[in-house]
Amino acid sequence: MKLILLMAGFGKRMRPHTWSKPKPLVGLAGKPALDHVLDMVAGLNIEEYIFVVGWLGEQIEAYVTQQHPHLQVRYIQQTELLGQAHALWLCREFVAGPLAILFVDTLMEADLSGLDRLPADGVALVKRVPDPRRFGVVELDEQGYISRFIEKPSSLENNNVVIGFYYVKDGPELMRRCGELMDRRIQTKGEYYLADALTLMVQAGAKLVAQEVAVWEDCGKPETTLHANRWLLETRCDNSAEAVRPGVVVIPPVYIAPSATVDQSVIGPYVSIGEGCHIERCVIRDSILEAGVRARDLVLDQALIGDDAALVGQPQRLNVGGSSTLGTDYLGLLEEEEEEEEEEE
Repeated sequence: MKLILLMAGFGKRMRPHTWSKPKPLVGLAGKPALDHVLDMVAGLNIEEYIFVVGWLGEQIEAYVTQQHPHLQVRYIQQTELLGQAHALWLCREFVAGPLAILFVDTLMEADLSGLDRLPADGVALVKRVPDPRRFGVVELDEQGYISRFIEKPSSLENNNVVIGFYYVKDGPELMRRCGELMDRRIQTKGEYYLADALTLMVQAGAKLVAQEVAVWEDCGKPETTLHANRWLLETRCDNSAEAVRPGVVVIPPVYIAPSATVDQSVIGPYVSIGEGCHIERCVIRDSILEAGVRARDLVLDQALIGDDAALVGQPQRLNVGGSSTLGTDYLGLLEEEEEEEEEEE
């Protein structure tokens, strides 16, 4: 089996972090997102990993060469961002059999062990979500097979979202359908989408099924990256027992890199602190601090701090009278108080 990992985009929704590094190398729960993705597929019999890279792709190659030298890897450069199907089509000469496709902002909890015994021509992993409009969805026929893929639906009716992992037994056939999209200029919102190529396969008679996953975490935006960080810390990456330091309160789950220095601080829950960080007199919760961050005299909540950033706050000496309110969410606090008063009445 070949595995194609699509990662050529600019990662615009993760800026400013993706100005200096590609999205797969943004850290969460102690290591880059790419490492978590590779962990998910480690049990599969993958003959070759094909990385389709673009913006800052040389960083991907350098990282994988250093950290994963055992993998059989090929790099394909997508210089024109014409869409997912175009990215796959660039790999066509290297695909001769079964093919798996994975988007690198997809983290999941799923059983992938039975792909080679699948009683169908392929599978798309799915998850039901409240609002599917930012993603692609599948429609099923009466027999339970996929009848159509719809990219970025305009309504909320069909919320069976494809999460970014696909497997097809006939990889070359999918490549031909990607080429057909471009020959016939079949585009969705100006791009050649994988969903449209898979729909062509279905129309030609391919039997594809949808398999729902237990957990799906999307790392495409800062807020979803923080959510994925929480899940990883809760389920597999918490090192709070080893992270205890004198003068530091650790509230699990957290990941604190062994080389990080933390003094006189409260850390957690849901905090990831990278290698070489120096944290002093801080209260930090629900945040990711990547390698080399220096922070002093700060309260951080739902913060995403990139490599080598320096943040310095200022201790406050206050003399506050009764019935006073201090904080940035003054109006929100007033609303809570009014609600409480109404309930008492």
